[in-house]
Amino acid sequence: MRRQVYIETTIPSYYYETRKDLRSLAWRMITREWWNKYRNYYDTICSEMVILELERGSHPYQKEKLALMKDVARLTHLPIIDDIVDAYVEHKLMPQELAGDGYHLAYASYYGINFLMTWNCRHLANPNKFQHLHVINLRLGLETPIICTPEQLLTESEEKP
Repeated sequence: MRRQVYIETTIPSYYYETRKDLRSLAWRMITREWWNKYRNYYDTICSEMVILELERGSHPYQKEKLALMKDVARLTHLPIIDDIVDAYVEHKLMPQELAGDGYHLAYASYYGINFLMTWNCRHLANPNKFQHLHVINLRLGLETPIICTPEQLLTESEEKP
């Protein structure tokens, strides 16, 4: 059985990133490399939260970002997801104003997804938060996904036959 990767909103955003600073260029290149060469080693999954975030406002390549996600499987929203997000906020794991980040984490945790892929290194792919997340998820009876960037899954993918 192939492992599952929850694709968070920053992944399609960086696939079409237009900024020219070195970090943005590197993250765009790495995102495209993972998406084009290694994505098929995994089952890719997202939630409606990703789609809602991509639809919000007006930004460059908005239609292309949404099109990139059209073949990615979607997780069903259940009321328990809201309860998990509330627990993350209550335990100061996620700020209330950034509930979207909490939703990505809640979906990946509730559904037992192996990896949550993101470039959000402040609130999601933050090793300083991982232990706290793990403890909260244990209390909630949830699995904790490995939270990683596309770069971290290039090696995982390359090791596959």
